Amino acid sequence: MGMFSKDIKTMDDLFVHTLRDIYYAENQITKALPKMIDKATDQQLKQGFEQHLRETEGHIRNLDEVFRLMDMQPSGVDCPAIDGIIEEANEVAGEVDDKNVLDAALIAAAQAVEHYEITRYGTLITWAEQLGYDDCAEIMKQNLADEKATDEKLSELAESRINMLASE
Repeated sequence: MGMFSKDIKTMDDLFVHTLRDIYYAENQITKALPKMIDKATDQQLKQGFEQHLRETEGHIRNLDEVFRLMDMQPSGVDCPAIDGIIEEANEVAGEVDDKNVLDAALIAAAQAVEHYEITRYGTLITWAEQLGYDDCAEIMKQNLADEKATDEKLSELAESRINMLASE
């Protein structure tokens, strides 16, 4: 089902489609993060990715709860955007030999993922509140807070050390 599919007729349909999009994305991210953990050479970056993997698993559980509250089975819908972001990250990381540059590339890739998630959760929260799904919005606010915190940690790590080491 494409974003402007004939199956999306109402705001509820659009909300559910986007919920399935982020559900798919979170599941894809749990598959991509172990590869990023393996490639990262900076210990603090590696630990940050490990922590985010645990958080992402929690985000999926939170989304399972949102589906339950809506009396729906959790399911995803293909998300070409997250697939493309992950594919690009794999390609870039596969081409970098310098370990410091590789860590900088991994941070940039992770932040692209974070920014995608932040936009999706922000939209879903707004729509949930407008549609009267306040309990669902509260659950997704937890995920959004985690995504923003991860993005800030990645920026801090990049700006305090990783980018400097990569540019030497």
